[in-house]
Amino acid sequence: MSATIRQAVSEDRDRIVLFNQALARETEGRVLDRSRLTDGVTRILSDSSMGRYFVAEEDGEIVAQLAITVEWSDWRNAEIWWIQSVYVARSHRRLGMYRLLHEHVRELARKARVAGIRLYVERDNEAAQSTYESLGMQRSPYVMFDEYWPGS
Repeated sequence: MSATIRQAVSEDRDRIVLFNQALARETEGRVLDRSRLTDGVTRILSDSSMGRYFVAEEDGEIVAQLAITVEWSDWRNAEIWWIQSVYVARSHRRLGMYRLLHEHVRELARKARVAGIRLYVERDNEAAQSTYESLGMQRSPYVMFDEYWPGS
């Protein structure tokens, strides 16, 4: 495998937007507003305090992505990084692309003295859950709750 992992840059925006649209469609059957999504991706790419995207690139083509956002843990007096927006192009699934991204972010987190990494996954996405467990992640004892407002 000749993939390289790097932090995404503004020129990667359109590919990340396409991957996020595919992610929403495949996992939740949702169609995201492209303009809003593009603005959201642009914000992260232009302001690392909002988060960071990392991409796996093979032969000059982005084939996988993930984003990290930061949570402050007062209990741990340290950051926790949330992994989000995970997507691997269909042509590159089950080839270790996510593993490369995950291990890259894990190493960055350890060097930065981050307390840990977290992510959430759809209940029925057993393939993803199996992947995360194979990388040493454990099921959290927490249950997530959401509340959103119209138009968001």
